[in-house]
Amino acid sequence: MKIDIKGFRDFVLRGNVVDLAVAVVIGTAFGLVVKAFVNDFITPLIGLIFGGKTFGSKDFVVRHQVFGYGDFIDVVIYFVAVAFVIYFFVVQPVAALMARFNPPLPEEPPATRECTECLSTIPAEASRCAFCTVEQ
Repeated sequence: MKIDIKGFRDFVLRGNVVDLAVAVVIGTAFGLVVKAFVNDFITPLIGLIFGGKTFGSKDFVVRHQVFGYGDFIDVVIYFVAVAFVIYFFVVQPVAALMARFNPPLPEEPPATRECTECLSTIPAEASRCAFCTVEQ
């Protein structure tokens, strides 16, 4: 089996592969920033309201089995914070930019219309109905 270095190089240097790699790296870094914000600011604020510093240590025991629900709550808060930030600071601004730079195309007039007498569908440019012969 021959290794095709040129094909691999073309694949890696294709625009969408490089864009995807950059997006993954930036997305990971962005996730870490949001996670730090949630862990250092949001979770302690919620902890102040409900008592305790963080949810991470919250658990309950059933038949000597420990169920740590606190970490789950922290991850849910993190997910909601990431989704909130991405939606309001990425999705909406990009949608607004796309709408601004790509205005919707004007609608084309319909190709057909209904006859006023027999309600048949006729071409829009027709001057007489093909079914009842009434002038339009």
